[in-house]
Amino acid sequence: MKLVDTAVARPVTMWMFTLGIMLFGLVAMGRLAVNLLPDLSYPTLTIRTEYAGAAPAEVEQLVSKPIEEAVGIVKGIRKVHSVSRAGRSDVIMEFEWGSDMDLAGLEVREKIDVLYLPLDVKKPLLLRFNPNLDPVVRLALSRDEKQDLTPAQLVSLRTFAEEDLRRRLESLSGVAAVRPDGGLTQEIQILIDNEKLSQLKLDISTINQRLKEQNINQAGGRLETGSNDYLVRTINQFANLDEIRNLYIAKVGESQIRLSDIAEIRDSFVDRQSITYVHGKEAIEIAIYKEGDANTVQVAKTVTAKLADLQKNLPAGYQLTLVYDQSTFIKQAIDEVKSAAFEGGILAMLVLYLFLRNVWTTLVISISIPLSVIATFNLMYAQDISLNIMSLGGIALAIGMLVDNAIVVLENIARYKEQGMAPMEAAKKGASEVAMAITASTLTTVAVFFPLVFVEGVAGQLFKDQALTVTYALLASLLVALTLIPAMAARERTVSATTASGAVAEAKALSIKPSRWYLWPLVPFHLLYLAVRFVFLALFTLFTILFRAVTKGLSFIFNPLLNIVQAFLRALESGYRAVLTAALRAKALVLAATLALTALIYSLIPGLGFDVIPSMSQGEFYVEVQLPVGSAIERTDKVLKQLADVASLQPEIDRSYAQAGTGQQMTVDPNVGGSHWGRLNIILKDSATKADEERLIQLFRDAVSTMPDLSAKIDRPELFSFSTPLEIELSGHDLTSLKATSDQLAKALAANDRFTDIKSSLRSGQPEITLHFHHDRLSQLGLTAADVSKRVANYIGGEVAGQYSINDRKVDIRVRLAENFRNSEQQLSQIIINPNSEKPLPLSAVADIKREVGPSEITRIGQQRVALVSANLAYGDLEQATTAAKTVLAQLTLPYGVGATIVGQSEEMERSFNSLIMALLLAVFLVYLVMASQFENLLQPLLILFTVPLAGAGAVLGLWLTGTRVSVIVFIGLIMLAGIVVNNAIVLIDRINQLRDEGMAVSDAIVEAGATRLRPVLMTTLTTVLGLLPMVLGSSDGAEIRSPMAITVIWGLSLSTLLTLVFIPVLYRLTARDVQVAKE
Repeated sequence: MKLVDTAVARPVTMWMFTLGIMLFGLVAMGRLAVNLLPDLSYPTLTIRTEYAGAAPAEVEQLVSKPIEEAVGIVKGIRKVHSVSRAGRSDVIMEFEWGSDMDLAGLEVREKIDVLYLPLDVKKPLLLRFNPNLDPVVRLALSRDEKQDLTPAQLVSLRTFAEEDLRRRLESLSGVAAVRPDGGLTQEIQILIDNEKLSQLKLDISTINQRLKEQNINQAGGRLETGSNDYLVRTINQFANLDEIRNLYIAKVGESQIRLSDIAEIRDSFVDRQSITYVHGKEAIEIAIYKEGDANTVQVAKTVTAKLADLQKNLPAGYQLTLVYDQSTFIKQAIDEVKSAAFEGGILAMLVLYLFLRNVWTTLVISISIPLSVIATFNLMYAQDISLNIMSLGGIALAIGMLVDNAIVVLENIARYKEQGMAPMEAAKKGASEVAMAITASTLTTVAVFFPLVFVEGVAGQLFKDQALTVTYALLASLLVALTLIPAMAARERTVSATTASGAVAEAKALSIKPSRWYLWPLVPFHLLYLAVRFVFLALFTLFTILFRAVTKGLSFIFNPLLNIVQAFLRALESGYRAVLTAALRAKALVLAATLALTALIYSLIPGLGFDVIPSMSQGEFYVEVQLPVGSAIERTDKVLKQLADVASLQPEIDRSYAQAGTGQQMTVDPNVGGSHWGRLNIILKDSATKADEERLIQLFRDAVSTMPDLSAKIDRPELFSFSTPLEIELSGHDLTSLKATSDQLAKALAANDRFTDIKSSLRSGQPEITLHFHHDRLSQLGLTAADVSKRVANYIGGEVAGQYSINDRKVDIRVRLAENFRNSEQQLSQIIINPNSEKPLPLSAVADIKREVGPSEITRIGQQRVALVSANLAYGDLEQATTAAKTVLAQLTLPYGVGATIVGQSEEMERSFNSLIMALLLAVFLVYLVMASQFENLLQPLLILFTVPLAGAGAVLGLWLTGTRVSVIVFIGLIMLAGIVVNNAIVLIDRINQLRDEGMAVSDAIVEAGATRLRPVLMTTLTTVLGLLPMVLGSSDGAEIRSPMAITVIWGLSLSTLLTLVFIPVLYRLTARDVQVAKE
């Protein structure tokens, strides 16, 4: 092969090329972003619209429905799902995987821009979900106080966080946004006395208008005089609260009415949207979000490095503490993968040394590991792949396979050297002979990753990085095996000769006298050259001595072990010859036994259990509580305090932080938020075990079960999916029958102990006070329903009538009725609707006021109303839970017009598994194409493909013995196996064909090829298995993602290799004709 010949003939060129790749690879590695997961571009857009004070029914009809109809025709849309709740509409659009989300976002914006919505609806926001949008760091700003904080202290805390800390943190590199939450936000409140307003026949809108007109600074143009030009400014903004109090509102009779005559002006705070706690004490939570392409670890490092400086500048009594750091989990998970890869590399090198008994040969083969990995970093940087669990997992998986090509090449070269061939010729012939075989075996492994392009769902996005890194590493190892390995092997025996010739040349060069008189000025440079050369040769000599010493030391230490291994291998080889010969005589028995064993193992599949993706234990979990909709935030706060007290008594808990209400969260989950919602996050100590975590989860589950009118969900932070494990979708139009059915279904699910945290989206909702206008009376008074509604909204909710400046800070001025005039139905009915009229009338004169309870939220899917009943699993797997849910549904009598569908993770699992099965079949087909091209034969590749079901049986056995469930990750492992397991059979059949070409009989060729290829087959299998072993044994962060794939590959490859060494030769013998191929 020309490439091999060039590599052997020009070793210096090879080394220079290698050093260049290594240099650029190390630079690229330093510049790779470090993240937890690959960039998961979820094909989901959410349109969020705020409609202050609106009930769910109005939000559904006036906002959600028009938006659904407008965006339903956007290209690539798969599902439209809306949630209408009090004051807010969320329309969630799911797109097909692979959709161009930037283009989809633009198209959705176009549809929204031409949409007519009610005037008092805020502009819709377009949100795009990405799990990386979770805060990378959470800080807590608190006061060192024993008692509860006063409102004034909470206002000052929030103000300091907003004005000082936010500004300092947002200036840091990589920080996109800083969101303080909790505490109290300052607001100037003008609380109107309704009785005085009625007596003076004034309207609240007059007060709003006067405040806006008077609180103004404006440019007045330029005044030009003979000597100077002056800028004219009108300075009229309020400088203090007294100026607001003394503002003239109107003239009634002969009296000038000031604002202080009819209202109380108070420096107060905004109605609470959220309350946050850290360690059970009220504090300000500061959530720090990173820029989209920023390195998570680097951003967190920058923020934590700035903490000490920020703490020095805090006011007296203030504390700033680190509550949560996402980079800790990322660093630990990535360090675990790195150490698994390193340990796997060491184990692979140890196997090589035990087989080869030569340190130099072991080093020659082992050099392909670091070289291939560093070359991979170049390609990762070019493709913008970050260092994450999946990409590093790909490298760790490849570690054991990287030496396979080098083993086959070096073993073949060594065979020719033993036959007495010169090292140079042996290198050329040995490498060229197996070049096509190792290229085909590498291409079969690489080919299996192409079908991953067709995998739908999160699996395709998640494993793209892993597929690419394994591909790059294996292609790099192929290049190393065909160039550097032969070049180094050709010079193995010539090191001493090179050193001797170097010494002779050195002796000649020691003469420093110039040969010409004009060269004397160059003598100092010549001396410097000699000194450098002497140092280099001294280092080289020292390295050689150390290398020889290490070799001798290793041979002394390992000699007994090496002898045992070699004796075992010789016995194994002779035993294998006997077994193979016997197997060729009893072909039917071998086939029957292998097929029976495989069928028996496959019968274990139903008992394995199925999941989409294993949940990752991150050393934390959360308790999410929901009270009846409309509950005051103080009530939610009380529940969270009780749970925080439970947490404070547990020694395994490191810290906790909680939030009641929505606040400043950037979430797009429609189930999060509202004054009735709260979440307590529990972070465990590093020493806490999995059993401790399960015990604590059960403890909190017991604690919330004793609290009345409370639904709770206890779960771990989810990295991959929104949906709960089980969701049942009840569809229909009538909300009453939907609610009755959902309650009945929730009760039936609760009777099965498999289900826990059962919730229905249709619950008793926000208590409503509804106004039913008498339109005839309104028209007699010359009023409209819109006028009266607007006036009621101004009196009750208030209106922001400008801003007040405090130290370059803007504080809202809100005008509304005093609290004692808006805290009952009776007072609402007394609001004057025509204040400027001769006969002022109360609201009760034109409207009936009733109390009602509307739905908590109205969910629509595919423009149809639905109730979603969701549940977590107390035990068992997703498939069993889906079967149990189908049984419950079958026993349920659904009313007319109500349909039921099981969705949630089970739907996602079905979609992912179907596409993965298709990918597996495509992978096997691609492997067949590559092998058929190499062998120029259609039958032999089919024989080799029999190793794939054998490998599948090994994987099933491994999963059953280790108690691992089938998941997307196991399927990816099976796809990898399809490419790996055929390699041994390729090498074996390739050798049989070579021996037959040389004129050997079929049976003899099979036995001889099996005996000569036994060692390389065992070496490649053991290096791959031991390279992956640390990933199975590792139990720290991220192990749930890595272990199933490693278990699949290890067990599949091990069983497949054992059966391949006997089963494939027997199959070959059955299909091959005992005819010698005539030599041309």
